[in-house]
Amino acid sequence: MDTDLMGFAELSRSIGARHYSFSRNTGFSSVVIDSRAAKEGSLFFALVGASCDGHSFVTAAFDSGARGAVVESSKLEGFDLVNAAQKTEKELIVVENTLKGLQDSARVYLEKFPGLVKIGITGSSGKSTTKEIAAAIISCEKNTVMNKGNLNSETGLPLSVFEVRPCHEVGVFELGMNRKGEISELAEILKPNIALITNIGSAHIEYFGSKLEILKEKRCIYNFLSDNDVALIPKDDEYSGILADGVTGIVRYYGAELFDEFEGTRSLGIEGTEVFWAGEKINFPLPGRHSFEDAIAAVAIAKEVSVSNNAIKRGLESVKPLFGRLEILKGRTTVVMDCYNANPESMARSVEFCDSLEWSGRKVYVIGDMLELGDNSFAEHEKLGELLSRCGAEMVFLFGGEITSAGAKMAEKGRRFYHSKDIDELSSAIDSFLREGDLVLLKGSRGCALERLSEMLTGEARYVS
Repeated sequence: MDTDLMGFAELSRSIGARHYSFSRNTGFSSVVIDSRAAKEGSLFFALVGASCDGHSFVTAAFDSGARGAVVESSKLEGFDLVNAAQKTEKELIVVENTLKGLQDSARVYLEKFPGLVKIGITGSSGKSTTKEIAAAIISCEKNTVMNKGNLNSETGLPLSVFEVRPCHEVGVFELGMNRKGEISELAEILKPNIALITNIGSAHIEYFGSKLEILKEKRCIYNFLSDNDVALIPKDDEYSGILADGVTGIVRYYGAELFDEFEGTRSLGIEGTEVFWAGEKINFPLPGRHSFEDAIAAVAIAKEVSVSNNAIKRGLESVKPLFGRLEILKGRTTVVMDCYNANPESMARSVEFCDSLEWSGRKVYVIGDMLELGDNSFAEHEKLGELLSRCGAEMVFLFGGEITSAGAKMAEKGRRFYHSKDIDELSSAIDSFLREGDLVLLKGSRGCALERLSEMLTGEARYVS
């Protein structure tokens, strides 16, 4: 039987909530925000979304074994929640806002582990890969917990925090954002001891207006550092000086050349990078310069928690690519699947990486929309068209509605390309063009879902959960 994480009465007092107790259960052993994930011992948070109100599913969560629910005071009467809890002998915790209640609950739960070294990672790109690599290195020598997948949001981070257990020595958490104020909210929950920013780019610029505003939001990860905590800042980022300005705590810049142990690299193409470190040769399996930069960020984190060079070697050699992040798929063609997300910076890196590869066959680039660029979309796609006009691909296929200005620029430059807004039409055109042995780049924003082409490209079925 799962051990209780926290008592209902203790949680209610800690977050200033009302508590209705109708059971003999004193605490909860897991936290869920989806009633379908509820099980014996769960505490269900009834979140209110744009199209779905979690209060409609409180009874369903109870039926699935949840011992209690956190609900909003304004919803009590409309959903008859007190009566529902009393009838089923469950616990009810009442707050003004259940999202804030979830975040506050995660914050007070985390405070129960004062010995946990808490690491926070954010940035416009590379944060998930950096988190995975850092955890791989640190877990070689210390009991480590991290966000699963991309649970890095206003709800994802709090849920991840509830995975912490007394056995854990280090927690590695990424913080994502798609609105103003979100990083500060998440940093207040985590209160990291070590906080790292990977870079400042154009991701989500639609919501912020400029890279400077993105920077202001990202640097909020440093807001809750104490004097002995550490802010890790990328030395070569154009905004490194601004990021460091006014930070409480110890500021350290990171970059490969700043480590005495670093002795150089050798590209292995799609097989990754050979890293020479402290007299050892490390075969880092993730391809591309930006993957190596993520590895260096992870090493900077790992060194702050005093792991050995042996752990760095073992961890770097053990990492696996995340879904859609520079995955290499092999079949009738070799596919560089880098379509988890896209922004101008990551697009340029992917194209430049594929251009740099020595390849006996042809190179074919399938490029989708870069979404969430707002008013910058036309100009940024036009710049992309300029880049693609001089790229090393035999043929470029464009997909989506926002990428039209890239196509116009390519046409102006006399560059051969094909454009479609229909995935089946696009798939048919690519299939007709392909030869066995071609190298295919798939790069676009998550909304394009270019991984739908992978089975056709490789000749093998691929199922993604």
